[in-house]
Amino acid sequence: MTTPPGRTDKGLRSGSLGLLSSVALGLSSVAPAYSITVTLGAVALVVGDLAPAALLLGFVPILLTAFAFRELNREMPDCGTTFVWNTRAFGSGTGWLAGGWVPQIATLIAMAALAQVSAGYLLSFLGLDGVAGDGIAVTAVAVLLIAVLTTVARRGLRLAAGVQYVLLGLQLLTLLGFGTAALVREGAAAPSASWLNPLAVDGFGPFAQAVLLCLFIYWGWDALITTNEETRDSGRVPGQAAVISTLVLLGTYLFTAFAALSFAGTGTAGIGLGNPDNATDVLASLAPPVLGPALAKVMELAVCVSAASALLTCLVSSPRGTLSMATHGALPAVFARIHPRHRTPAFGTLFFGSATATVLVALSLISRDFLGDAILCVGLLIACYYGTTALACVWYFRKRLRDSPRSLLLRGVLPLTGGLLMFAAFARSAYDMIDPAYGSTSFHGVGGVFLLGAGSLAAGGLAVLTARARFPVFFRTGRTTVTARLVTTED
Repeated sequence: MTTPPGRTDKGLRSGSLGLLSSVALGLSSVAPAYSITVTLGAVALVVGDLAPAALLLGFVPILLTAFAFRELNREMPDCGTTFVWNTRAFGSGTGWLAGGWVPQIATLIAMAALAQVSAGYLLSFLGLDGVAGDGIAVTAVAVLLIAVLTTVARRGLRLAAGVQYVLLGLQLLTLLGFGTAALVREGAAAPSASWLNPLAVDGFGPFAQAVLLCLFIYWGWDALITTNEETRDSGRVPGQAAVISTLVLLGTYLFTAFAALSFAGTGTAGIGLGNPDNATDVLASLAPPVLGPALAKVMELAVCVSAASALLTCLVSSPRGTLSMATHGALPAVFARIHPRHRTPAFGTLFFGSATATVLVALSLISRDFLGDAILCVGLLIACYYGTTALACVWYFRKRLRDSPRSLLLRGVLPLTGGLLMFAAFARSAYDMIDPAYGSTSFHGVGGVFLLGAGSLAAGGLAVLTARARFPVFFRTGRTTVTARLVTTED
């Protein structure tokens, strides 16, 4: 069957994105304004004014993993990304678990959190502080936001990319304005190069903890690669966009961190970054004295749209992952349904929107603390599938590593180093999370965060066994095919 002009073999609309729009999607999926405001304070509590050094070192395994994603995408530009790559390298079981289940579960939990955060900041921006403190009201607004963004994602990639330009522009301009104002404020200290010196940290433990915290704020850039089949020059542009987006994130975070440290310092009182009361929302505490009350409201709006834009990108990327799994025979065929006009994964987009709302409501009803611990456990899942994918790059190209120095470096040395660092982060995270004091919940002396993370991986093992019985052809062949099913469209 010949693929119609302007469509990929899965029915998506090809050529919808260029390099700039791909970078925008990658940056938006990380939610830079939200990520830095909820992470910088926690990092500063651990390592003080060496927070920029932690941000820099936390970036290293991310960059090394980005090279692995770029090389694998050049070889296999499929919207299934980690699912396809891990399956080709390690077989169907690893591909389904580490490339399919783990990233999808991590994203689903993050989507629920992003919806709640965006709703809370939106209510606060509108001056409805009383309503913003009501869990039921916040959840209701969050479900409404999910419905709106699901509609946008379902209507096409070009519309979603256009919305992201606006949302991302507001975030970056707000962070730039905040940083510039903080650096020139009277009394602000001059930035110091010593803040980038990791050797000044007192002990490995605290610095390792800070670096692990930093991994979270870079997570998500790989969502842009799920649109590779809809991107011009799909073998080259998505990989370039992945590396560019991670570098832009690093520059944005370092600039904001230097500015915040210069203005507020690391004191344990007032607006200091060492004050535990500010740890979960640094920019909200610093924005009024830096920007003034009126412009501080813009910061609230920036964090709100940051979470919303990341949620929108997730609603774009996750359905494309399941679309690929379905076309390769690893999920029910219904996930391969494409909208006849918008050329988007119609069923998959509605499924993930509904699933996000369901998870949010369920976790909110159980306990707001439980939702918080579910978010923290995502770190384990991130390290697991990033590390596995980096090693998949090395294993897949193992027979070609001697072809050239470039191949050895970019397909071997750098991804191997990135994968080992990711699994080291996984092991350290698991060790820390076992502590019942880690997070807000515990069960029989074991941290609730660890139980949620380990439970998600164990559930994935059971899901693989179920899928093996349901999709024997996929698991018997042990690899993906070009297209296992004809693409279907929704009526």
